[in-house]
Amino acid sequence: MATTNGQRDEQREKIFEAVESKFGFVPNLIRELAESPAVAQTYLNGADALSSGAFTQKEQQVIQATVAVYNACHYCTAAHGTIALGAGLDKDELAAILKGETPSDERLAAIVDTTREVLEQRGWLDEDEQAAIEARGLSRAELFEIIGFIGVKTLSNYVNHVAETEVDEQFSEVTKMPEYQEAIKRKKPAGVAG
Repeated sequence: MATTNGQRDEQREKIFEAVESKFGFVPNLIRELAESPAVAQTYLNGADALSSGAFTQKEQQVIQATVAVYNACHYCTAAHGTIALGAGLDKDELAAILKGETPSDERLAAIVDTTREVLEQRGWLDEDEQAAIEARGLSRAELFEIIGFIGVKTLSNYVNHVAETEVDEQFSEVTKMPEYQEAIKRKKPAGVAG
């Protein structure tokens, strides 16, 4: 059964109230996603489920920032970069991620490299590649969680591309970094107009 406009408005308000109580404000991304409350709820549920997985808060943000940089998403690069800094990521490590380089921390390097490898190969990792990931200290469960974050972040990245979502002031620390400006230059695949 289709949802009426009144029901969608009510669903949006519930989403906004829940997000504001959790974060202290309603990020512009959530306002955009809530054009379809079903999409906003999909994003929030996926992010919530992954937040209790195998990775630390800092590692989760590193994965999400890596995906956002890969997809050239201006909003999520700023948001997850800022949250990563707040979770203890060194600014030089963030700058490396923004430049498409590998962080110096061994574990973060394994996470970033694996995230990029999954993105570049669209998940088609052969046995040797999977063994190499495991040899760097990442379990199969962690690999699957990276894939989960890629799914959730791709949803928000693509919405931000369509909506050209304005970056919230709360994420301005990262938007001032020259590496951020380089990372978000619009990248469209060959053959895409515009």
